Amino acid sequence: MSDTPSNSNSNSTSNANYYAPVVNMNDGQGNVGINYGTIGGAAPDADQLRATVEELIRLLGELRPHLTPDQDRAVERALPVLTPDPGALRERGLVLGRLAQIAAAVGAVGQPAAEAVNRLFALLGS
Repeated sequence: MSDTPSNSNSNSTSNANYYAPVVNMNDGQGNVGINYGTIGGAAPDADQLRATVEELIRLLGELRPHLTPDQDRAVERALPVLTPDPGALRERGLVLGRLAQIAAAVGAVGQPAAEAVNRLFALLGS
């Protein structure tokens, strides 16, 4: 597939330009059209997701005394958006990435929080 216009359609007699996939289904059973696959993979286990979010929140609380004022403000802003909702967390991937950076920046003391963020990314299929 390309983004260039195509005016070839075996069932068309017009000179139309098609800028998206074109599907022609003539009769048949169980037609599903175009299946581009599942975005994000299977839904994460809700209990495991909730436990990992709660663990991350706890670890960030323990980490805060080791942070610079700017890092602490970033964590403070991130805490309200940490939720066990997979869709919301996927949308907040940049926030999770920032938390992982902060955790990594403080060295060994931040490693458990960085690992919790990585587990969240794995659960979300990111």
